[in-house]
Amino acid sequence: MSLTLNDIRKSFHQGDTEVAVLKGLNVSIEPGQIVSIVGQSGSGKSTLLSILAGLERADRGDILVDKVNLTPMTEQQLTLFRAQNISIVFQQYHLIAHLTALENVALALEILKMEDAKKRAEESLRELGLGHRLNHFPSQLSGGECQRVAIARALVVKPRILLADEPSGNLDTHTGDKVMDVFFDVVRKHNITTILVTHSESLAKRCQRVLRLEEGMLKDQ
Repeated sequence: MSLTLNDIRKSFHQGDTEVAVLKGLNVSIEPGQIVSIVGQSGSGKSTLLSILAGLERADRGDILVDKVNLTPMTEQQLTLFRAQNISIVFQQYHLIAHLTALENVALALEILKMEDAKKRAEESLRELGLGHRLNHFPSQLSGGECQRVAIARALVVKPRILLADEPSGNLDTHTGDKVMDVFFDVVRKHNITTILVTHSESLAKRCQRVLRLEEGMLKDQ
């Protein structure tokens, strides 16, 4: 899926003061491209990702996904579109403690009422190298394994766009590198348009394209 941003603007109010975070972003991302967004803390990276995910509305501007404009959609339409096309991986794993790895991943399919949820969940976990951890609970998994379960959950619905917010941020460098090796292998295999927000310059450079968010503007680095 291609993704185009036209004049995306977002401000927040702090008391009587309006603070402009995004000041007219314009960018086009090609189908299957893996793009990183870097910038200082507070620059608006996570805000931008929330807007792309439809979790937050921009004040102005258009978001086009394969020429479908998300901006005029109702909340119900946006929720349905997101469920069918977009997945998100967060820095926090957000796994359900009383469900096994298999059940956590299958739940994403069950919510969408998709068939063969357990079978597809198992395939996704095996692809992430967790075939031996299917019936383990989050408390029995390492941090790296928990994040791979979260990635499997995001990918099992076969999204056309994947958004990732500091996916290795809670992991040590060695574990984070191993998790991201698998991450990049899988998104390339399935040709998923991927946007990765990160503070890590080295991780950003592993992507095909690096965009820097600075002073409310987005530019190629």
